[in-house]
Amino acid sequence: MPNKHHHNSKFIDLSHRIYDGLITYKGLPAPIMCDYLSREESKKIYGENYQVQIGKIEMVSNTGTYIDTPFHFAADGDDLAQVSLALLADLPVLVIDAKDSIEVGVHFFKDLEVSGKAVLINTNWSKHWNSEQYFENHAFLTAQAAQLLLDKGVRLVGIDSHNIDDTRGAERPVHSLLLGNNVLICEHLTNLEKVPSTGGRFYAVPPKINGVGTFPVRAFVQIKTD
Repeated sequence: MPNKHHHNSKFIDLSHRIYDGLITYKGLPAPIMCDYLSREESKKIYGENYQVQIGKIEMVSNTGTYIDTPFHFAADGDDLAQVSLALLADLPVLVIDAKDSIEVGVHFFKDLEVSGKAVLINTNWSKHWNSEQYFENHAFLTAQAAQLLLDKGVRLVGIDSHNIDDTRGAERPVHSLLLGNNVLICEHLTNLEKVPSTGGRFYAVPPKINGVGTFPVRAFVQIKTD
């Protein structure tokens, strides 16, 4: 029997590819990826009939498209292992068209119903991914807009930019506001122009790791095509 469920769904991948040497965040090291056990070496263990590969990755947790949990900004906040799946999966989506805006302010969200939703901000900044320009004068959410979203009951906020906060100064008010109130953040999204403004469901689930606040996710939106 074919899997009927998949015939009624379309998946839109919102994640960047992670590879050896990728710089996600200027000043943080790129991942180092190699074989722990190569296919050639594995023959010594399994004989000529099987070849397996076991990879080894050394990376900072802020790599690729990643989720921020409260522990990222607060020692007593929930880490990757503690954060509830209800905050990471099957969230109703609202995509905001903020294309080519640098400062995404309150007026984008004024009349919107965001309660319980993943609000994904399409600034089109992801077009600069993996270039010098990606890090400089990037699109961001204002503190006032973050406060408004919080007051309206937002569940998660995502952005296709280098940082949800303005990085020109040392302050990170949006991170503090959202994570301090158990609203998760997903940064470095891509492909948001392919997502309908409403009707999708958002998923961004990291591994269950103790004592770490951020981690790469395979972020995606599921669209029912019934």
